[in-house]
Amino acid sequence: MTIGAICNRDVITVLRDATVLQAAKLMRQHHVGDVVVIELGSNEKPKPIGILTDRDIVIDLVATELDGKVITAGDIMVANLAVIQESSGVFEAIQIMTTKGVRRLPVVDEEDGLVGIITLDDLLLLLAKEFGGLTKLVTREQKNEATKRR
Repeated sequence: MTIGAICNRDVITVLRDATVLQAAKLMRQHHVGDVVVIELGSNEKPKPIGILTDRDIVIDLVATELDGKVITAGDIMVANLAVIQESSGVFEAIQIMTTKGVRRLPVVDEEDGLVGIITLDDLLLLLAKEFGGLTKLVTREQKNEATKRR
Protein backbone atom coordinates (compact mmCIF):
# COMPACT_ATOMS: atom_id res chain seq x y z
CA MET A 1 0.00 0.00 0.00
CA THR A 2 1.40 3.37 -0.96
CA ILE A 3 1.41 6.49 1.16
CA GLY A 4 -0.49 8.24 -1.63
CA ALA A 5 -3.36 5.79 -1.16
CA ILE A 6 -3.75 6.47 2.57
CA CYS A 7 -2.60 10.05 3.12
CA ASN A 8 -4.93 12.91 3.93
CA ARG A 9 -5.18 15.02 0.79
CA ASP A 10 -6.98 17.87 2.53
CA VAL A 11 -3.86 19.69 3.76
CA ILE A 12 -4.17 23.01 5.54
CA THR A 13 -1.49 25.34 4.20
CA VAL A 14 -0.18 28.86 4.66
CA LEU A 15 2.38 30.94 2.85
CA ARG A 16 5.63 31.80 4.60
CA ASP A 17 4.53 35.39 5.29
CA ALA A 18 1.22 34.44 6.98
CA THR A 19 1.17 35.51 10.60
CA VAL A 20 1.29 32.88 13.30
CA LEU A 21 -2.10 34.15 14.44
CA GLN A 22 -3.55 33.43 10.99
CA ALA A 23 -2.01 29.95 11.05
CA ALA A 24 -3.37 29.27 14.54
CA LYS A 25 -6.85 30.36 13.48
CA LEU A 26 -6.70 27.94 10.55
CA MET A 27 -5.63 25.13 12.89
CA ARG A 28 -8.57 25.89 15.15
CA GLN A 29 -11.04 26.21 12.29
CA HIS A 30 -10.00 22.90 10.72
CA HIS A 31 -9.30 21.03 13.99
CA VAL A 32 -5.71 20.18 13.07
CA GLY A 33 -2.43 20.42 14.97
CA ASP A 34 -0.33 21.73 12.10
CA VAL A 35 -0.20 23.72 8.90
CA VAL A 36 2.19 23.05 6.05
CA VAL A 37 4.06 26.16 4.99
CA ILE A 38 4.24 26.39 1.22
CA GLU A 39 5.61 28.49 -1.54
CA LEU A 40 4.01 28.61 -4.95
CA GLY A 41 6.25 27.45 -7.77
CA SER A 42 6.32 28.88 -11.25
CA ASN A 43 3.47 26.56 -12.21
CA GLU A 44 1.51 27.62 -9.09
CA LYS A 45 1.86 24.13 -7.65
CA PRO A 46 2.40 24.40 -3.89
CA LYS A 47 5.74 23.13 -2.65
CA PRO A 48 6.15 22.41 1.06
CA ILE A 49 8.98 24.38 2.64
CA GLY A 50 8.18 23.97 6.32
CA ILE A 51 5.67 22.88 8.89
CA LEU A 52 4.22 24.78 11.84
CA THR A 53 2.64 22.85 14.70
CA ASP A 54 0.53 23.89 17.63
CA ARG A 55 3.46 22.93 19.86
CA ASP A 56 5.80 25.23 17.89
CA ILE A 57 3.39 28.08 18.55
CA VAL A 58 3.30 27.40 22.28
CA ILE A 59 7.05 26.90 22.69
CA ASP A 60 8.35 29.55 20.29
CA LEU A 61 5.67 32.21 20.53
CA VAL A 62 3.43 31.98 23.59
CA ALA A 63 6.14 30.93 26.07
CA THR A 64 8.44 33.71 24.86
CA GLU A 65 5.61 36.27 24.80
CA LEU A 66 6.06 37.16 21.14
CA ASP A 67 3.27 38.81 19.15
CA GLY A 68 1.39 36.34 16.93
CA LYS A 69 0.12 39.23 14.84
CA VAL A 70 3.69 40.14 13.86
CA ILE A 71 5.67 36.89 13.85
CA THR A 72 5.20 34.91 10.63
CA ALA A 73 4.91 31.21 9.98
CA GLY A 74 8.26 31.45 8.19
CA ASP A 75 9.86 32.88 11.33
CA ILE A 76 9.14 29.85 13.54
CA MET A 77 8.33 26.97 11.17
CA VAL A 78 10.38 23.80 11.20
CA ALA A 79 12.37 24.37 8.04
CA ASN A 80 14.44 21.18 7.77
CA LEU A 81 11.38 19.52 6.38
CA ALA A 82 11.21 15.77 5.94
CA VAL A 83 8.82 14.74 3.17
CA ILE A 84 7.81 11.47 1.57
CA GLN A 85 6.98 10.57 -2.01
CA GLU A 86 3.39 9.46 -2.57
CA SER A 87 4.70 6.27 -4.22
CA SER A 88 6.56 5.26 -1.03
CA GLY A 89 5.33 2.55 1.30
CA VAL A 90 4.10 2.57 4.88
CA PHE A 91 7.29 1.13 6.32
CA GLU A 92 9.38 3.77 4.56
CA ALA A 93 7.20 6.43 6.21
CA ILE A 94 7.73 4.80 9.59
CA GLN A 95 11.48 4.68 8.98
CA ILE A 96 11.64 8.37 8.00
CA MET A 97 9.55 9.42 11.00
CA THR A 98 11.71 7.37 13.34
CA THR A 99 15.00 8.55 11.86
CA LYS A 100 14.00 12.23 11.71
CA GLY A 101 12.02 12.23 14.97
CA VAL A 102 8.89 13.69 13.36
CA ARG A 103 5.20 12.85 13.66
CA ARG A 104 4.08 14.35 10.35
CA LEU A 105 5.29 14.02 6.78
CA PRO A 106 4.04 16.13 3.91
CA VAL A 107 3.45 13.87 0.92
CA VAL A 108 4.82 15.05 -2.41
CA ASP A 109 4.58 13.97 -6.03
CA GLU A 110 7.48 13.35 -8.39
CA GLU A 111 7.84 17.12 -8.92
CA ASP A 112 7.95 17.78 -5.14
CA GLY A 113 4.48 19.31 -5.26
CA LEU A 114 2.34 18.92 -2.15
CA VAL A 115 -0.37 16.27 -2.50
CA GLY A 116 -1.14 15.30 1.09
CA ILE A 117 0.08 14.65 4.60
CA ILE A 118 0.58 11.47 6.62
CA THR A 119 0.79 11.50 10.40
CA LEU A 120 1.87 9.12 13.10
CA ASP A 121 -1.78 8.85 14.16
CA ASP A 122 -2.78 7.81 10.61
CA LEU A 123 -0.14 5.08 10.61
CA LEU A 124 -1.05 3.83 14.08
CA LEU A 125 -4.73 3.55 13.09
CA LEU A 126 -3.82 1.70 9.89
CA LEU A 127 -1.50 -0.70 11.69
CA ALA A 128 -4.02 -1.30 14.48
CA LYS A 129 -6.64 -2.21 11.88
CA GLU A 130 -4.23 -4.57 10.14
CA PHE A 131 -3.21 -6.19 13.43
CA GLY A 132 -6.91 -6.61 14.23
CA GLY A 133 -7.29 -8.51 10.98
CA LEU A 134 -4.35 -10.72 11.88
CA THR A 135 -5.83 -11.55 15.28
CA LYS A 136 -9.08 -12.58 13.56
CA LEU A 137 -7.02 -14.88 11.35
CA VAL A 138 -5.41 -16.54 14.37
CA THR A 139 -8.81 -17.03 16.01
CA ARG A 140 -10.31 -18.46 12.82
CA GLU A 141 -7.34 -20.79 12.36
CA GLN A 142 -7.75 -22.06 15.92
CA LYS A 143 -11.48 -22.68 15.37
CA ASN A 144 -10.78 -24.47 12.08
CA GLU A 145 -8.22 -26.71 13.75
CA ALA A 146 -10.52 -27.47 16.66
CA THR A 147 -13.33 -28.41 14.23
CA LYS A 148 -11.05 -30.72 12.23
CA ARG A 149 -9.75 -32.47 15.36
CA ARG A 150 -13.15 -33.38 16.85
